[in-house]
Amino acid sequence: MPVSTHTQSVKLPFKVPFWAQILLGLVLGVLLGWIARSQDMSWLVTTLEKVGDTFIGLLKLAVAPLVFFAILVSITNLRKVNNAARLASRTLLWFMITSLIAVAIGLAIGLVTDPGAGTGLTPKDGDLPEKTGSWIDFLTGIVPTDVITPFTELNVLQIVFMAAVAGIAALQLGEKAQPILTLSESVLELLQKALWWVIRLAPLGTVGLIGTAIATYGWDLLGKYATFTADIYVGCAIVLFVVYPALLATVAKVNPLQFFKGAWPAIQLAFVSRSSVGTMPLTQRVTERLGVPKEYASFAVPFGATTKMDGCAAVYPAIAAIFVAQIFGIQLGIGDYLLIAFVSVVGSAATAGLTGATVMLTLTLSTLGLPMEGVGLLLAIDPILDMMRTATNVAGQVVCPLLVASREKILDRDKYNGVSTAPVDADEPRVMAAAV
Repeated sequence: MPVSTHTQSVKLPFKVPFWAQILLGLVLGVLLGWIARSQDMSWLVTTLEKVGDTFIGLLKLAVAPLVFFAILVSITNLRKVNNAARLASRTLLWFMITSLIAVAIGLAIGLVTDPGAGTGLTPKDGDLPEKTGSWIDFLTGIVPTDVITPFTELNVLQIVFMAAVAGIAALQLGEKAQPILTLSESVLELLQKALWWVIRLAPLGTVGLIGTAIATYGWDLLGKYATFTADIYVGCAIVLFVVYPALLATVAKVNPLQFFKGAWPAIQLAFVSRSSVGTMPLTQRVTERLGVPKEYASFAVPFGATTKMDGCAAVYPAIAAIFVAQIFGIQLGIGDYLLIAFVSVVGSAATAGLTGATVMLTLTLSTLGLPMEGVGLLLAIDPILDMMRTATNVAGQVVCPLLVASREKILDRDKYNGVSTAPVDADEPRVMAAAV
């Protein structure tokens, strides 16, 4: 009897929503991490670490070319938008306004709760970080010495600089640059498609990342940093669930609930991946789904993914600076708090949209004259903090274009009001269901 080579596709009796897959990954990661730590199962710890590192590695693999071509194309797309200069300046203005609000919230929470008090930590517990940031490094580090090193060393700030120069040059050349622009748009679509495949693996990545954090640090670490951790989560939650909805309701004159319906896929992926740049394709899709014109969104979202960091560059360094000052017994004054606000607004590009905010924290501490060893105190807890920080970052990267589009009367309100909780791409749900 001949064997049939035809295989029937298996249809699931139900589709598992992507958010449910992420939640399942979180629960499974916590469970496996706890088992690995309590039973001293080194092989399981190694497995979880490899799974998490592979997921982050795949995200980082696309970062350099994605940032370059996204910024280049986004700048050239401004030629298709009326009042491009006005839109760009208004976008930057709202980035600054929301950053100031976020850093003010961080400072207020830090001053009220005294996160460094009663931790049992001492200056001897801190180590010097491998990488530090200063204003000299920040300013001189923008311009690359060659075109290869920024890509091999993943210096996102220098990649942004080169992409901006290339984009402005392409605008000046006009039609002569069209072949390059066509190629750039094709490469960008290719990169985004490949990154979508990585995004589908987010539930598996969640298991590895959360499991590694629990297996490595356990719950004892959270005890020492309980107030500090709670401060970061509460501060980011206030920005995410109070400030942003208030701005949408009062400035954009839209229903904030619709925002969460549309933007939630990007926010939850940011929470897991801890990468604004890695989430960028999804962030742009949800921004367009909420009624922001594609031509404007393709500029504002990549711009925001590399510079708009309310969690990593505003709430976090404000509370962390107070925490470090208290551990080292240093009294901060009004001038220091103003400096923190200044660094948060001006230096946020130093975070570069990658996982972690160490460079931004060292930039803040060096500006205030606080010991760099303070960074070492926070490195162990950083992965747990980074999830909430990045989710806040990405939400802000969607909110600001919405505010600008509404004020400039280019927001499609029917599209915004009609947004649903359905998956962003109609072709994605079936594949996503197989990700776990």
